[in-house]
Amino acid sequence: MGQSPTPRVPAPQIPVVILAGFLGSGKTTLLNHLLHRSGGSRIGAIVNDFGAIEIDAMAVAGALGDSTVSLGNGCLCCAVDPGELDVYLARLARPEAGVDVIVIEASGLAEPQELVRMLLASELPGIVYGGLVEVVDAAEFDGTRARHPEIDRHLALADLVVVNKLDRAPDGGERVLDLVGSLTDRAAVVPATYGRVDPEFLFDCRPAEERVGQLSFDDLHDHARTGGHADHLHSAYDSLSFVSDVPLDPRRLMRFLDSRPEGLYRIKGYVDFGPYDPRNRYLVHAVGRFLRFYPEPWPPTGSGPGTGTGAERLTQLVLIGSGIDAPALTKELQECASHAPHADEHGMWGVLRYVQGPEEQDPDDGGQPDPDLDDGVGPDPDSVV
Repeated sequence: MGQSPTPRVPAPQIPVVILAGFLGSGKTTLLNHLLHRSGGSRIGAIVNDFGAIEIDAMAVAGALGDSTVSLGNGCLCCAVDPGELDVYLARLARPEAGVDVIVIEASGLAEPQELVRMLLASELPGIVYGGLVEVVDAAEFDGTRARHPEIDRHLALADLVVVNKLDRAPDGGERVLDLVGSLTDRAAVVPATYGRVDPEFLFDCRPAEERVGQLSFDDLHDHARTGGHADHLHSAYDSLSFVSDVPLDPRRLMRFLDSRPEGLYRIKGYVDFGPYDPRNRYLVHAVGRFLRFYPEPWPPTGSGPGTGTGAERLTQLVLIGSGIDAPALTKELQECASHAPHADEHGMWGVLRYVQGPEEQDPDDGGQPDPDLDDGVGPDPDSVV
């Protein structure tokens, strides 16, 4: 009698987690936190920017190294099909990469429902849908929900909801936490400040099989009923990308930022102030009327996108809004360029009023600021930091 063959043990599948949330909710901050607190787990990431300049990918590239795929200039839910997504996932899931979990950081205007549908339709044997994490800005939740009631549907799809920026919300965010909890369907609701959550919450949020099946049916049904992407959040928004190899004058830039139109909801990117601060570039984030700058040393030449010294120093900005006049905004930004070889010693005061304080730094990261904090409103304009 012959010996029975040894049963073949299937290779473990890598969970793919979708990290979603409206513009400025703090997704990149949360992802960077996970990368620094992964507890030895190796994370691969697909970062999707809504705009031609991949600002969010720049913010995580240093931590991820070759374990990141960057997709810019459009929302992933419409920019690629499931087959194309499988190509990117296969690159990260190859055995030699040693990745334990893959995180898709969606654009702030992506449709989570469509991304779930794409993952459920994947034919890649090495991956499995790991759940939807929705990041909520507690300070802006009421306004976001009023503008985009479809947020309720996103929360109902989520397997984990991170209610971020509780430090800026009235009553510590208790009302928003309760409200969000009432809008979810069996999802865990986790409070957070500066995107700091236990990585185990994200790694363990995979939905039960029966919930995955229900999501698959509902999602495909809704996709067939709506007939495409015309009703997606991003269909009502436009993006503008601005690049300048001439440093910007801080006074002119602050005049531009102080007078930005209501429809211009989001600004992010890097600013070169040239002789005003030759050592640093300034990461800028604006959400609604919130504004903040984060100075950081220029990276070494050739160390990543948007980096370098000398002629490679660039201002790179992405502006996102509804009904914005892109040519007029571009002209205003071009007028912020300064060809002056010397700096006015008081020229940076307006910028420095919006530089983060020590309370917004993470001491476990050596005091470096979170790069996508986006957590409310600017400081008292009468104070100088």
